[in-house]
Amino acid sequence: MTLRQRFLQHVAQTSEAPLAIETSHASGVYIHTKEGKKLLDLISGISVSSLGHSHPDIVKAVQEQAEKYMHLMVYGEFVEKPQVELAENLCALLPPKLNSVYFTNSGTEATEGALKLAKRKTGRSEIVYFQNSYHGSTAGALSVLGDEYFKSNYRPLIPGTKMLRYNDWSDLNKITNQTAAVIIEPVQAESGITVPDKGYLKAIQDQCNEHGALMILDEIQTGMGRTGSMFRLETEQIEPDVLLLAKAFGGGMPLGAFISSKENMAVFQDQPFLGHITTFGGHPVSCAAALASLRLLQKNTWINDVEEKGALFEELLKHPKIEKVSRAGLMMSLRFDSFETNKKIIDQCIVNGAITDWFLFNNYSMRIAPPLIISHEEIKLACTIILKSIDEVV
Repeated sequence: MTLRQRFLQHVAQTSEAPLAIETSHASGVYIHTKEGKKLLDLISGISVSSLGHSHPDIVKAVQEQAEKYMHLMVYGEFVEKPQVELAENLCALLPPKLNSVYFTNSGTEATEGALKLAKRKTGRSEIVYFQNSYHGSTAGALSVLGDEYFKSNYRPLIPGTKMLRYNDWSDLNKITNQTAAVIIEPVQAESGITVPDKGYLKAIQDQCNEHGALMILDEIQTGMGRTGSMFRLETEQIEPDVLLLAKAFGGGMPLGAFISSKENMAVFQDQPFLGHITTFGGHPVSCAAALASLRLLQKNTWINDVEEKGALFEELLKHPKIEKVSRAGLMMSLRFDSFETNKKIIDQCIVNGAITDWFLFNNYSMRIAPPLIISHEEIKLACTIILKSIDEVV
């Protein structure tokens, strides 16, 4: 059996037709196949590989840490230098009340921890979320996922959740004294890149403050420079009670975090003690990779260049078949007339040398979220491939 056949036989599948691209190696903005094909990665492993693949500084950090030690003990028991230095550097970039980091393995686990924190801190159970929101797919995160198709077959889920309409100001009065937390993305990704109205997130923060609810800001996809600032909360000029990070945060390694105040985090210390635990969260090798990635972002101009690069994509991607372009920095969607059209174009892009994708709740739109390090010439090449693929399909 070939490797691809063994993959299909023994690795659990979540779709009937996985891409099944057999990769030999990846470097920079390119993924190389076993057959020798070079594919321009325009989705960064769904916004994970923001500094490209196999950046030498990150690889070096992983190798050096792996030589020293890997897993030692469950999270929070041993003093591990990569965890401490990453948390310290991270908190220095955030508002003062976001000064305590709980490391997780992934974004969905960060969501789970934040929901527990909100319930424990407030003594309430109601969680407010938004239509077309995505925060992960474990049971708790699924309960605040804003699309019924993806959750209907897994009910019953966590009770006491309430869905509002994103960007609908009239719904904000549904945040009340019964609300433990409001969880929201500062830019909705899976709806096809939905940007909030000016002042909308600040209004949610004010409503939370008025009613004693925690505002949980999910920057799992927007964080680490994706929209043109290290964190989208800077652009929106808000200070959430809890911040969620993952995806690009780990520098290509599995890592997430929920960040709040030391006072809030203290609720996990008693009644019960060990109120939130994880075995592999904050793995030292992942933390070393994340710290190297963070330092690279701080010393280079990639974040400052995000808006210009996103604008270049938008300028070049003009075609009668593209019905709408939505964008926040280097998060972008191209809307076509149907999923069938979009899927054919995505498949043709792979044939022509570029990897793109669609969105969970908007399958008629193409996802573009390349590594932040993509050059202007590579952007021009990407746009040429996409436009060529549209022409060949339609």
